[in-house]
Amino acid sequence: METREKLFLELANDLVERYELSTKFINKMIDAYHLNDCEQILGGLDKVSKLMLILNCAGFNIFSGSGDLVKDLRKHIIDKWDINVINHHFEKRGKEQGKSKVHRVRVLAEQKWSNGKYWANTFVKESGFNALFAGVKRDRNTQLNAYEDIDPFIKAPDLKDFQVYIKDKIIDNLNNLGDNAKCMISLPTGGGKTRTAVEAYTEWLRPRFSEGKYLIWIAQSEELCEQAIASIKQIWSSKEFSESLRVYRLFGKHNLDSDSMIGGVIVAGINKLYNLVGSNDAELIEEIFANCGAMIIDEAHRSTTMMYETVLAKAKDIRGENIFPVCGLTATPGRTSNTDELSLLFKLKLITPDLGEEFKSSPLKYFRKNGFLAKPIPHIIRTDIEIDIKEFSHNSDLSDIKDKLEDIFKNKYNKELAKNAQRNRLIISKLLQVPRGSQALVYACTVDHAKLLSSIISYYGRTSVVISSDTPNHLRYIYIDKFKKGEIDFIFNHSVLTTGFDAPKTQHIFLCRPIFSDVLYEQIVGRGLRGPKFGGTPTCDIYDFSDTVLRFGDQQSYYRYKSFWEGEE
Repeated sequence: METREKLFLELANDLVERYELSTKFINKMIDAYHLNDCEQILGGLDKVSKLMLILNCAGFNIFSGSGDLVKDLRKHIIDKWDINVINHHFEKRGKEQGKSKVHRVRVLAEQKWSNGKYWANTFVKESGFNALFAGVKRDRNTQLNAYEDIDPFIKAPDLKDFQVYIKDKIIDNLNNLGDNAKCMISLPTGGGKTRTAVEAYTEWLRPRFSEGKYLIWIAQSEELCEQAIASIKQIWSSKEFSESLRVYRLFGKHNLDSDSMIGGVIVAGINKLYNLVGSNDAELIEEIFANCGAMIIDEAHRSTTMMYETVLAKAKDIRGENIFPVCGLTATPGRTSNTDELSLLFKLKLITPDLGEEFKSSPLKYFRKNGFLAKPIPHIIRTDIEIDIKEFSHNSDLSDIKDKLEDIFKNKYNKELAKNAQRNRLIISKLLQVPRGSQALVYACTVDHAKLLSSIISYYGRTSVVISSDTPNHLRYIYIDKFKKGEIDFIFNHSVLTTGFDAPKTQHIFLCRPIFSDVLYEQIVGRGLRGPKFGGTPTCDIYDFSDTVLRFGDQQSYYRYKSFWEGEE
């Protein structure tokens, strides 16, 4: 048994035997962690087994927080301390004398809890628990500066022939058209769009950076932003340049000060850039857009939204109609409903690799045959569950409803599927077939569903974590790093790891949630498609749990995705 599981089992036994937690209280915790359905899946559980599920969900932060339930848990434990210990810590905190034991216990239990700090450490020490249960303290070293200067010293892998072809096309476009150079780069997920674009635009802009010009890189998420920065750092560091490159962070909690702006690359989240345009910081906005040498929009199929329109309209106010060179990156230019708008934005200029006549109609065959992408192996798992959506489709056109299925399921049916014990037992049985040491990404119906599945898998002694939008960034980086190193077998999530997540050795992807968007499906599947020549694997198993949606048949996104790239087989 792993050390983590040993520590959890020791704590569970302590809470039951030494601290006499009642079944009623443990059930309240089960309810709070949304683990009620576990008994339907696992059968009758004793108190220690239930606490193991809770610990697998809460981890070493089980005593952390300020909610009523965790305060009650701490109160129950402190109440069992020796009275002299209670009095010592109560009086040490400078509290008034002459209060009852009940009062003193409550005051201590409700003291502010900061992970890894004095009181948290004191609580676990006096309770006889392992020091790790004082909680995970935020590592100050994971704080990232708003900008950093990159020095050249690391050699990056050479571009592949198809990437060199695209890079040359980009630079020709920039040299010939200047500010009017608009284009879109299309490569399949895992084909190196980011790497190719960084190489082309940093090379073209290099003499302009010293003149105070900027490359603005816009992405949807913090993960995509950090992925772009990692690529920029690697590529610039590998060049034999004498000058450093300043890269600025304008996403998440990072803000910029115009006093630090000297040219370089601004990696921005679209939300942050949109909010900046709507702010009163005219000096910073003017600095960025007036001196922009080029803009790259990642996930460009999303670039026709109001936020992008607002940002680009502001740029036109400052720079004029042609603004500056704009490049979009996408794996799926033809799959969106706004293709005409994209064509206008990127001037109808689509740059794709020249793979020869043999692969003209099916580019994925080229990338898989040559080891750049892994071959996905589909496993359609039929759940025998029928979902009747007649309440949404009674008086509606079927094609209109089909376009809305993703939102319909998100708001209603995914929550119902997450609670289906029969379906969950099937999912667990398949997850347990993954060999130890293999890396698997699991996409659950909801965040609570991800926590439920992770808790049960951990209960069976497998290493797993849950990543959601609430996971602190420093923990997310730790989890992903451990996953890449093979120290964690499973990462469970609902939707946060659809883009910007790079773990080349991912061998299994489990789609436990219905997906009706081909674009979303491709992005998720793409997390496991890095081939051997890009540090990945030859194959990736895709497990698609397929429910029957009445009036639309089986939900088989994989086959829609496959036929788009390779034609009917």
